[in-house]
Amino acid sequence: MDTSNYQQLTRTFQRLYRFSHLSSIAGWDMMTMMPAAGSAARGEALAEISVLKHQILTDKKVAQWLDAAAQEDLNDVEQANLREMTRHYQQAAVLPEALVEAKSLAGSRCEHAWRSQRPANDWEGFSANLKEVVKLSREEAKLRAAAKGCTPYDALLDLYEPDMTAAKLDVLFADLKSWLPDLLNQVVAKQSQRQLIAPVGPFPVEKQRELGLTAMRTLGFDFDAGRLDISAHPFCGGVPEDVRITTRYDENELLSALFGVVHETGHARYEQNLPRTWLGQPVAEARSMAIHESQSLFFEMQLGRSKAFLQRLLPAVIDRFGVQPAFSDENFIAWNQQVKPGLIRVDADEVSYPAHVILRYEIERALINGEIDVDDIPALWDEKMQHWLGLSTVGNYRDGCMQDIHWTDGGFGYFPSYTLGAMYAAQLFHAARTALPNLDAAIAEGDFSALFEWLRQNIWQHGSRFTTAKLIESATGEALNSRYFRQHLTARYL
Repeated sequence: MDTSNYQQLTRTFQRLYRFSHLSSIAGWDMMTMMPAAGSAARGEALAEISVLKHQILTDKKVAQWLDAAAQEDLNDVEQANLREMTRHYQQAAVLPEALVEAKSLAGSRCEHAWRSQRPANDWEGFSANLKEVVKLSREEAKLRAAAKGCTPYDALLDLYEPDMTAAKLDVLFADLKSWLPDLLNQVVAKQSQRQLIAPVGPFPVEKQRELGLTAMRTLGFDFDAGRLDISAHPFCGGVPEDVRITTRYDENELLSALFGVVHETGHARYEQNLPRTWLGQPVAEARSMAIHESQSLFFEMQLGRSKAFLQRLLPAVIDRFGVQPAFSDENFIAWNQQVKPGLIRVDADEVSYPAHVILRYEIERALINGEIDVDDIPALWDEKMQHWLGLSTVGNYRDGCMQDIHWTDGGFGYFPSYTLGAMYAAQLFHAARTALPNLDAAIAEGDFSALFEWLRQNIWQHGSRFTTAKLIESATGEALNSRYFRQHLTARYL
C-alpha cells in the first residue's frame, strides 16, 4: 500500500470533499425546501461540519505531509494539486476553530432573517445581524492579512480570486470608469428613439419552468447529474456529480427567470465538466470565482443575449405563450437587448451591470478595511447609485443595500468576480470566434457542440491545474484586459 506523504494528503482531501458534498446539499435544501422552523438546527449542523472540516484540514499531520510531499517525485498534475492543497491548508490554519463556528452560525442567522427582512424593508433588523457578520469577517480578514502580509480586504479577495488585489482591480475598474458611463449614456439615448412592445402576461410559472428546462437541454445540461428548483435568490450549488441550480419566477415578467436559468446553467456546465479523474482533489475544483462567473456570463450574455440565440429561442417562447406583437423577431431581440439602468443588480443589463459591482466593491473594501461602518452603508449606496445611474435608494433598502445575499454570510470579496467574469467572458468569446470561423452560423442553427468543445478544451477540463493568469493566457493568447468587453458592448449596442 502506497503511503507516501502525497497519498496521505489525497486521502485527507477526499474526506474533506465528501463532507463538502454533504454541507453543499444541506445548504441547497436550506435555500429551497426546508421549512422555516428547521433553520436554527440546520445552521448548527452546518456549523458542526465546518468545524469538523477545519479540524481535519488543520491537523498537525497535514502540515508535515505538505512539507514532506514537496520533496517527493510528483508529476505536473500532482504538483498543481499540492500547490492547491497548500493553499487550502494555509487559508484554514490561520483561523481559530471558534471563529469558523461563530462565522458559520452568524451567517446562517443573518441569511435566514434577511429572507423576511428584505421584503419588509427592515434595515434596522437586518443591520443588527449584519454587524455581527461584519465584526467576524473583519476578525477573519485581519488574521488572514497578518499571515499574507497584505490589507484585510485583499486577504478576503484572494479567497475568491487568487492573486487578485484591490490595486489591480482599481486599475481595471479605472479603465472601465473612463469609458463605460459615456457608452451607457449613448446606448440609452440611442434606444430611446424606438418604441418597444412589452410582452403581455400573465406567464404561468409551470410554462416558464418548461421553457427554462428546454433552454437547459439546448445548452447541454446533464439532467442525470443535476436539477432545477426555486429559491429566493438564483444560485448554482451541489457538487460536480449532482449540480443543483435554482431560479425565481414572476408571473408578470417573462424573461428574468429564463435568463437566471441560462446564467446558472453556465455555472453548472463548468461544474459538470470539471476533470473527473481528479475529482475529490483541489486540482479538480473550479479555478476561481471570476472564472466561474465568466462561464455563466458567457452563457447568459455572450451567447444567450446574442441575436442568433434569441432567434433560436423565440419559437419555444411562442410555443409556450402564444403569438403576440411583442414576439415579432425584431421586437423580441430588441426587448432582450434593452439597456435600462435600474436598482436591481441581478436584473441589470450588461452595460449598466459593472456599475452595480464597482459600487459594492468600493463599499465592502472600505467596510472590511475599517474605513466605514454598517450604519454608513445606506447613504453611501444612495450616493454611488446617484453618481453611476442617476437613481435614488433613499429609504428603499429592499431595492438598495439589502438586495443581495452575499454579505449575509460574510461573502466579502466576491462581488468583483462578476465584472472580472464579464471581461473574461468577452475575451474568451472573442478567442472562440477566432478559432471557430463558422461560430455565428452554428449558433443560428442551434448547434453549440463546437463552442462547448472549445470551452471544454480551454477552460473546463483544466480545473485548478493552472493559475488564472496562465489559464486565460493559454486560452486567449493574452492577459486579461477590457478591450474585448468594450468591443462587445459597442458592437452589440451601438
